[in-house]
Amino acid sequence: MNWTGLMEFLARGGPALWLIALLSVVTLTLILWKTWRFLSAGAWAGQATQLAVSHWVKGDRDAALSGLAGRHGLRARLALAAMQNRANARLSNDDAREETAREAKVILHEARSGLRALELIATIAPLIGLLGTVLGMIEAFQALQDSGSSADPAILAGGIWEALLTTAAGMAVAIPAAMALSWFESVADNVQADMEDAATRIFTAPEPQD
Repeated sequence: MNWTGLMEFLARGGPALWLIALLSVVTLTLILWKTWRFLSAGAWAGQATQLAVSHWVKGDRDAALSGLAGRHGLRARLALAAMQNRANARLSNDDAREETAREAKVILHEARSGLRALELIATIAPLIGLLGTVLGMIEAFQALQDSGSSADPAILAGGIWEALLTTAAGMAVAIPAAMALSWFESVADNVQADMEDAATRIFTAPEPQD
């Protein structure tokens, strides 16, 4: 479909179809941005964190801390914070746990950023499409009433299918948005589970023997 054909297609659907087209661009942008954010934050890579936590449990704290130094992954940041809080002599065990929980909330908020926007698009895109269809059907039946006994069924059918374009377009945007939302939420849930496991192992590990 060339540019002129695309403009004609959008014009047939009216303002609702234009709005859905804008939502489709926003959806694609959010999906690509969130995928890049997860990749840069190491959402699918946690081997270094697991190894560092294993060193910590075995009592080799220097190796554990050095293994996480300079890493920017979600799991690594939480594990490093937990280790530093646990090793901080000025913090009691409860205070260290609370501080770690606070930092975990910040990291998880970062991991879930953008998901509310996808959820909103998945919810409103079909509704906008349905609204466009209802308005188009009203217009089509008004035209049928105005034409009286000389109404052409082909014209009415044309008006109806043009009105239905917005419903189809809304669903076409909502479906991938909902799928991406479910996928991103599962990734964030896995990251949260790994973070909770790492923090628990760090705080329940015995003190190293001198």
